[in-house]
Amino acid sequence: MNVVFAVKQYISKMIEDSGPGMKVLLMDKETTGIVSMVYTQSEILQKEVYLFERIDSQNREIMKHLKAICFLRPTKENVDYIIQELRRPKYTIYFIYFSNVISKSDVKSLAEADEQEVVAEVQEFYGDYIAVNPHLFSLNILGCCQGRNWDPAQLSRTTQGLTALLLSLKKCPMIRYQLSSEAAKRLAECVKQVITKEYELFEFRRTEVPPLLLILDRCDDAITPLLNQWTYQAMVHELLGINNNRIDLSRVPGISKDLREVVLSAENDEFYANNMYLNFAEIGSNIKNLMEDFQKKKPKEQQKLESIADMKAFVENYPQFKKMSGTVSKHVTVVGELSRLVSERNLLEVSEVEQELACQNDHSSALQHNTVESATVLEATKPDTSCRTHFCRIIIFFS
Repeated sequence: MNVVFAVKQYISKMIEDSGPGMKVLLMDKETTGIVSMVYTQSEILQKEVYLFERIDSQNREIMKHLKAICFLRPTKENVDYIIQELRRPKYTIYFIYFSNVISKSDVKSLAEADEQEVVAEVQEFYGDYIAVNPHLFSLNILGCCQGRNWDPAQLSRTTQGLTALLLSLKKCPMIRYQLSSEAAKRLAECVKQVITKEYELFEFRRTEVPPLLLILDRCDDAITPLLNQWTYQAMVHELLGINNNRIDLSRVPGISKDLREVVLSAENDEFYANNMYLNFAEIGSNIKNLMEDFQKKKPKEQQKLESIADMKAFVENYPQFKKMSGTVSKHVTVVGELSRLVSERNLLEVSEVEQELACQNDHSSALQHNTVESATVLEATKPDTSCRTHFCRIIIFFS
């Protein structure tokens, strides 16, 4: 079960089904993020997709020499946009793909709008989620609850995302949920309703051991999210922030222009794929090894080109050398900034206090035996907002 592969297969199928020729990829805000997580722009360019546009853009030019591949979420807003597009088509032919189940009434509305008969096909491709890693996906939802209850809009989006995941992986699971959580129960019921309603879509080959969808409530463990993380991916997410594999480094002191935003993707970065779950100490050692490998190869690439064979070897090896140079610069910068923040915010000391409080029931005793708590509190009371955040976390441990 590889969610990155599943979404990538959908995108590849869309492009292949449109046939040869120059193409434009029309997306909405959410599907733009979905596509960018599994394909780089250079990879899609190799498949004759030369233009990327948003369906809600008002300034798109008429380009009748292009085929349009539309990948959209089946929202009312997007259906209205595509209806307007079909009434005044800007491209020669349209291949329309929705990322989830679309109603028959919406399909009828599209058919009625297609007076010029430019639509080649309308299909459902269930890539309605952000594929972060092969075994991790996200819906990029911030704040799904109102108090202890679901926000109706977010419950609907979460249900759509989960059912799309099941359809993309071709699974019709048994559903189990945390009995003590009303939110988990509500989500399980909504997913079950969709499976029952769209039973024809879920008629997959039976397996000897049926797949299991297990729904747990994050509120059941309030401690773990408060602890500082010490593995590479988790530290980047916690201290720098990751948005669709992109990291904003513009606030890093002395950062060069080309490193103000970097991409960390396990699909296209071998070093990141091999180190994303390793702890911070191991990352430092591996960064050193990466630098040493780079230094060994660097002189060879800069040798004088004295023959045709030398020139040929240089041309063949240059792209690989340039890629390695970019990888080294990126990870040295990211790890360097993580190290700076760890030192600046006294995270080693803060983490020690956190572990003492998390692992002992007697919090007073934990603080008495810990020699750094006073320094941590003093650091946390500085005007630095990030330090105050760590201070607040420690206070929450007592609640």
